[in-house]
Amino acid sequence: QVQLVESGGGLVQDGGSLSLSCASSEGSFNSYSVGWFRRAPGKEREFVAGLSITGATRYSDAVKGRFTISRDSAENTVWLQMNSLKPEDTATYYCAARWGIYYSPQLTHGYQLWGQGTQVTVSS
Repeated sequence: QVQLVESGGGLVQDGGSLSLSCASSEGSFNSYSVGWFRRAPGKEREFVAGLSITGATRYSDAVKGRFTISRDSAENTVWLQMNSLKPEDTATYYCAARWGIYYSPQLTHGYQLWGQGTQVTVSS
């Protein structure tokens, strides 16, 4: 069974940057649309960013202009570059994948695969 492997979380100061990666355990990841979600303690899971196989991207208002989702086709990896991090970005971040085009990347029910999560902590 295909699994998603995330990495790159950690502790960073307010205003700092982190880069999260999401890769498939088996072969090419390039036919999947990918989304990033996060869940902070005591809060609901929320959409962060999405990348379709067409190259179209979508971001939540909370991260727009600070986060960038991108794909490295050669490495079969999707990245989430997070800049200007704030304490309110502290959460467990999850990547999710759906084979083919996904026109509603902010909706969780359309994804077939989920990663195990990686913790991001932003200190003030």
